[in-house]
Amino acid sequence: MLVLIMPATTDQPLRILHAVRAPIGGIFRHVLDLANGQADRGHHVGIVADSLTGGERAEAALKEIAPRLKLGVHRFAIRRGPSPADILVWLRFMRLTRRLQPHVLHGHGAKAAAFVRLKRRSNGTIRVYTPHGGSLHYPLNTLKGAIHSRLERALMNSTDLFLFESVFARDAYQRTIGMPSGLVRCVFNGVTADEFDPVVRAADATDIVYVGEFKHIKGADLLIDAVARLHSDGKPFTLTLAGDGEELEALKAQVRKLGLAEAVHFIGHVKARYGFSKGKLLVVPSRGDSMPYVVIEAAAAGIPMVAANVGGIPEIFASHTEALFAPNIVGAMADAIESALEDPAAAQARAKSLRERIFLHFSQKAMVEEVLAGYRDALADPCRQEAPSQQVE
Repeated sequence: MLVLIMPATTDQPLRILHAVRAPIGGIFRHVLDLANGQADRGHHVGIVADSLTGGERAEAALKEIAPRLKLGVHRFAIRRGPSPADILVWLRFMRLTRRLQPHVLHGHGAKAAAFVRLKRRSNGTIRVYTPHGGSLHYPLNTLKGAIHSRLERALMNSTDLFLFESVFARDAYQRTIGMPSGLVRCVFNGVTADEFDPVVRAADATDIVYVGEFKHIKGADLLIDAVARLHSDGKPFTLTLAGDGEELEALKAQVRKLGLAEAVHFIGHVKARYGFSKGKLLVVPSRGDSMPYVVIEAAAAGIPMVAANVGGIPEIFASHTEALFAPNIVGAMADAIESALEDPAAAQARAKSLRERIFLHFSQKAMVEEVLAGYRDALADPCRQEAPSQQVE
C-alpha cells in the first residue's frame, strides 16, 4: 500500500500532472511554460497530451522538455468530441494517476479537464481547471453550446481550483455556467525575458502580417476580406499569412477568388517572432479569444498591432483602445489597418507603451508563481479536507 503524503511546507516539491488534449497553439505553449517554470522551481512535473494531433512540432517540443519532467510525458488518443473511446482513455488516465500520485491534476481545456475532474475527490489531490476559452465560446442557443454548458455545469462542483487566464474568461464562465464552489483565481499568461528583445523587420516584409492558426474562430478569412476592401478603396496593402490549420485550403481559394494572389502570401507555420518580422503591422482578427499569446508576444517585442475588441484582448491593451476594432466587422478592421499604416509614428509609440505594460504585468515568472500560489491555497483549503491522506493501492 502506498500513501500519498501532503507537502508539509511550501518549500517541499509538489507533484504536478498537466493534462491537455491538443498539443498545439497557445494552450500548448501555456502548458510548456508552466511545466518548465515549475520544474525550474524543483517541482515534479508531468504532461498528458493527445497522440492524434500536433504532428512533428508537438513531438519535438515534448521530446525537448521530457528530460526535465520527473513525472514524464504520456500520450493517449484523446478525440476532440465525445467518443465511446473516452471511457478507455479515462481508465488509462486513472491508472496513471494512481501510479504517479500527483498532488495537483491540472486540466487545460474542456476535454482534458473533464478527465481530471471525473476523478473522485480526495484530500491528497486537487483538481484544477483552466478553460482557455474553448467551450465558453459556443453560443448557448446552439446544440453544441447547450451540450457543453450542461457538461461544464455537471463538472463545476468537482473542481477544487479554477485558474482563469483572463477576467473575461472568469466572467463568461460565471455568466453562462454558474458560480464555482471551488477557489477562483485569474492569472494572466506570461512571456519570457528573451521575448522582449526587438524583432528586426525582414527586407521582404509586407504591410500587414497575420500569425496564428487557420481556424474559424481566429478570423483569418475576415482579414483577407478586409484587405480586399482596402484594395477596392485604392489602398493596395500587402499581407503575409503565417500559420496553418484546417482552413488553409479555403483561405487560399478565398484569396484567388478575390484576385489577391499577388498581394497575399502564405509562408506556413513559423515561429511567432519570425512571423512578426514579415510585416509592418500585426493584425489579430479573432472572432473570439480569451488571452491569446500572439498578442502578448507581439506586444513584448514592440510590434505595432491592431486587434479585435473581443475576449481578454482588451485586458492586454488596457487604455490603448484606439488599436481595437469591433469584431466580425470587416469595415471596422479595414479602417483600423488603414489608420495604423498611415500614421506609423503613432502606431510605434503605442507599441512602445504596450511593451512596458507587458513587462510589468505579463511575465512568465509572475504567471508561474501565481499558479503555484493557487495550488497551495487549494491544497490548504479547509472546505475540501476529507481525510489525512490518499491511499493508493
